[in-house]
Amino acid sequence: MRPLEKLPTIRAKLGSTIVFAVGLTLVLVFVFLGVALRSAFREAELGRLARVADQAATSGVLPTAPEGVTLVLLRDGVFTWYGPQVTAPPKFSDGRVHIGITGGLEYAAVPVQGAGQPAGMMYAVRAAPGMVAATVQFLRDFWWQLALTGAVAAAIALLIARWLARGMTRPLRDMAQAARKMETGDYSQRVRTSSRDEVGQLAAAFNRMSDELEDLERLRRDLVANVSHELKTPISALRAHLENLSDGVERPDPETLQVMLAQSERLGRLVEQLLDLSRLESGEIALHREETPLHPIVSQVLSEIEVARSDRAVKVEDRVPDDLPAVFVDPERVHQVLFNLLDNAVRFTPPGGEVVVSAHRVDGTCEVSVADTGPGIAPEHLPRLFERFYRVDPARSLKDGGTGIGLAIARSVVEAHGGRIRAESEVGRGSVFTFELPIAPATETRRTP
Repeated sequence: MRPLEKLPTIRAKLGSTIVFAVGLTLVLVFVFLGVALRSAFREAELGRLARVADQAATSGVLPTAPEGVTLVLLRDGVFTWYGPQVTAPPKFSDGRVHIGITGGLEYAAVPVQGAGQPAGMMYAVRAAPGMVAATVQFLRDFWWQLALTGAVAAAIALLIARWLARGMTRPLRDMAQAARKMETGDYSQRVRTSSRDEVGQLAAAFNRMSDELEDLERLRRDLVANVSHELKTPISALRAHLENLSDGVERPDPETLQVMLAQSERLGRLVEQLLDLSRLESGEIALHREETPLHPIVSQVLSEIEVARSDRAVKVEDRVPDDLPAVFVDPERVHQVLFNLLDNAVRFTPPGGEVVVSAHRVDGTCEVSVADTGPGIAPEHLPRLFERFYRVDPARSLKDGGTGIGLAIARSVVEAHGGRIRAESEVGRGSVFTFELPIAPATETRRTP
């Protein structure tokens, strides 16, 4: 586990990171300062050498020299060494104090007085430190100032980091709190933030996810309610007839049995549609695509609609061109889409109205449209038309035997073919449902010059 992963909060992680960065920066700055200023304080070191030499010159007794320092007496031009011999320093005989650095040697020369006259020069010498040694010496001499500066800088950085982190992590804390409430089923939680950085983008994504989860929860509740209602209606009707037959209230004549058969067929049709929709949405149904002319499918669906809706005085017109390029689709599934759209159009178009099926080529796709002259659909209903069990007029749909699944199945089939389906409508003037189907590749090849 990485060290930061052990910290419990983002504020702690951010504060630790900033303090570490500030500390590392200060260490590097101090090292660079030591390198740059390693010679800036040599005069102070030379002054210490001068004090050692002066003490030896005035006391007459050689003191214990500091480690690394050698005392040298110059008298009558001859050096006398009192310690390890190193490079000889410059010779001075003017009776003045001299300090300096020469040939890698630091020296301090102080006159030795004798009978009122200089009797020689006492030197304190030592090897001049190299760059590393001088840098270490500088840091050692000023360590407490550097440590105090680093501690103050780290404390200030930590305070600023915690203050900044509190504002930066507030959306994250809000998201964590909202997520805990969403665990209990409350999907109305949203996070407010004006930030445009990654945290703000995460908050916006969280809000979108909350919207989607809220919509999914609503759809789930609606699905359960609608499925329960749809299943309850035919089951209740069958149960009522069976109880009547059992009690002798009704007789098992053909008319009663026909009503019961119709209810059982409705129940079976609902279950089959639910299974179809589930398999389509999960991708369990494999599409058996082939190069298929569209006009024969439309003609077959129209003939079936005429039989199924023979009681409706609605004119159904086929305007699909015979020379339309073949489409690369699963014929059975496209038949299902067309039947659902045409059945809805005929069912909701008033007597004397008209339903038109047309198709035309758009680039590499074929657009198929089903237009009617029905009452139309209000704009607020259009975005939800293809949801499962959604009905614009629930009472009329139930009375007419609709289940509210047909358009959801149509959308799933069209999207499985790589197309899209849309609805356009104007209240009082009818509706147009349009979906796309891919043109067969062989047709595209033949068309290319």
